[in-house]
Amino acid sequence: MTLMESLSARALAAPQSGIVELVNYARGRPGLIPLWVGEGDLPTPAFISDATKQALDAGETFYTWQRGLPELRDALGRYYERHFDVSLPRDHFFATSSGMHAITLSVQALASPGDEVIHLTPSWPNIVAAIGVSGAKAVPVPVDFADGRWTLDVGRLEAAITPATRAMFINTPSNPSGWTATRSDLEAILALARKHGIWIIADEIYALYFYEGVRAPSFLDIKDADDRIIFANSFSKNWSMTGWRVGWIVAPAQIGQVLENLIQYSSSGLAPFMQRGAIAALDQGDDFVRSNIERARTSRDILCDALMATNRVQTLKPEGAIYAFLKIDGVDDPRQAAFDIVEKAQVGLAPGTAFGPGGSPFLRACFLRDPAQVRQAAERLCDYISRL
Repeated sequence: MTLMESLSARALAAPQSGIVELVNYARGRPGLIPLWVGEGDLPTPAFISDATKQALDAGETFYTWQRGLPELRDALGRYYERHFDVSLPRDHFFATSSGMHAITLSVQALASPGDEVIHLTPSWPNIVAAIGVSGAKAVPVPVDFADGRWTLDVGRLEAAITPATRAMFINTPSNPSGWTATRSDLEAILALARKHGIWIIADEIYALYFYEGVRAPSFLDIKDADDRIIFANSFSKNWSMTGWRVGWIVAPAQIGQVLENLIQYSSSGLAPFMQRGAIAALDQGDDFVRSNIERARTSRDILCDALMATNRVQTLKPEGAIYAFLKIDGVDDPRQAAFDIVEKAQVGLAPGTAFGPGGSPFLRACFLRDPAQVRQAAERLCDYISRL
């Protein structure tokens, strides 16, 4: 038996990320404009880093609360009261070691080997892999694309529910497509969950990145106290903290001990000094978040206007999130096109094949960057498209 053959079947089945494949190929190239991953180009603001440094200097380097510092969980309560007009006590919040960790724990809490978890597609590949590594089956339900718009057929979603279904993973605003559920969409999804007795894992990481209002519709707007919903979230996008790997879960207090146990046996808690930075982000960072969102809006308009003007790109400005999902005439293999664009246009885009069924033949561009740099990327892409 070889070394590889001796590994677990679930580990061997975990796919290579199609996004990381491209990043590893071209990372660090001089002059390349990287629009391939979901992060901005601004460093973490000083008021967050300073709070973290102060905690380090104060010796906050010991084991801590598995659920997160009480002060952090209270700060999350204040954040939700300001932005979502809901009152949630600290026993609904759980600090995690990244948004990915929050998603993984949510899947682990709900799904066993042989169970099914529905997800909307195209979708961020990590959720599909997390479901598979847990031993459950990921069941894709396509979101329809027509005339540059994405729409959800709730009837198709219900048709995917079987006796083995334990949860639906709903990401809105969506990575990668920018599809954003309306309140009526959310009501229909929640009605299905109630009818069939299944859970919703709500990824609302991009809720504040919504360009048609103050924030995107949320399950928090319509849920009852006894609804089976777990919210997975992250500090990465709002506060330019992607490298920190800090996230959180919002869940019914009744399942708190289960989530605490899963945290204990996966990370044993988030570093307390990082939690002090997270508290500063929540309590002092609203102005920074607003400026990040306006920066994204400006860059979205620059990128999408330029590409649509070629009459060779099918897309409209996304309602939410930080991505343009582009269908370029003449591109049939987005993976190969992504490598070609790196070589010929010096722009990094994520291939749509990385995002599962419905992702091909698209390419994803993250526009949470300096508008001047996005304009330069748009010019390079337009020139590339003109030569196809």
